[in-house]
Amino acid sequence: MSYLFDRHGRHYPLDEPRWRGDDGSPLLVAPLPGITRADVDTSVRSQWRYAAALPTPIDHPVTLGEGLTPMLSLELDGAVLRVKPEWLNPTGSFKDRGTTVMVSTLRQQGIAEMLEDSSGNGGSSVAAYAAAAGIRATILAPETTSPAKIQQSRVHGATVELVPGSRQDTADAAVRRSASVFYASHNWHPFFLHGTKLLAYEIWEDLGFAAPDAVVLPCGAGSLVLGLHLGFGELLASGAIERRPRLLVAQPSHCAPLVAAFTGGADEVTAGEWTPTVAEGTAIARPVRDREVLAAIRASGGDMAAVAEQDIGPATFELAGRGLYAEPTSAIVVPAVREFLRRGSLRPDETAVMILTGTALKASDAVGRLLAASVSP
Repeated sequence: MSYLFDRHGRHYPLDEPRWRGDDGSPLLVAPLPGITRADVDTSVRSQWRYAAALPTPIDHPVTLGEGLTPMLSLELDGAVLRVKPEWLNPTGSFKDRGTTVMVSTLRQQGIAEMLEDSSGNGGSSVAAYAAAAGIRATILAPETTSPAKIQQSRVHGATVELVPGSRQDTADAAVRRSASVFYASHNWHPFFLHGTKLLAYEIWEDLGFAAPDAVVLPCGAGSLVLGLHLGFGELLASGAIERRPRLLVAQPSHCAPLVAAFTGGADEVTAGEWTPTVAEGTAIARPVRDREVLAAIRASGGDMAAVAEQDIGPATFELAGRGLYAEPTSAIVVPAVREFLRRGSLRPDETAVMILTGTALKASDAVGRLLAASVSP
């Protein structure tokens, strides 16, 4: 029987609706054995084909058909990368992978109303799945969030409240509100990670049931980092793969607390002064799972890089010039790949998967500003 546990080792039942431990720390699910190729339900045309890997059975999943995004090929400075365009998920970002499992679990637990905080993609994802589940949702978002993401949340029927200040100010406001409504935060809730981990299983199947050498991805709070860590760890435990892929993780230099901690050899982030970035989805000054994210990257033998703000626009246009309309938050992986190649953290002959987490269609104002700046005299 599995269970939840906090940073002090206290245990909690899986079927108890809670988003953090009694000590105030984030929760994780006790390690699971993982699945093998024989456990994949190939009759299911969504990421729920890997449902056998989840911590607890879900009788009636709240699904909109998430997962099974294609794996494309992209040559970059002599390296041929496999690309997962995660905007082909139902609401336009990878967040749907975590939301479907989190919301399915909460509905099964009887939650009728939920609160979420988000810089955009997480909120619109929760709004959509809450609507599909018949759960009332309130979304807190920074007042600078891309209007398209706010509009999407409102059209799905969620109540959206804009919070002045930084992304961290929004997260702090949500925690204060959690005393009166269940806080279904994609950054806090442990079952969200067990949705994002299914991307690891999907990559494994995409590659003919084999692990890549490395995965390159952007990071804000780190739910995708931790999901990949969990998924590949379970595949290792089940004997389905022989080694973990290295996690090569990018943050914008204007808000890179995890990179600062990683390069400084620290186990957690420290308070710092960060400035606004066009990569809004990664602008998390105090990631709640910082210790776990740093430990996961190190356990994989991975690396981190901070991407200069002036490189994000050109990276966005470079991908668009190849037909990939990625939001700036996703585009930071392009200069990061070049940095990892320069360092030797990634070799051109390796099998590497690059995650593009969201579409620029939901960040049209930010892309418009980048475009105006690129053509100004």
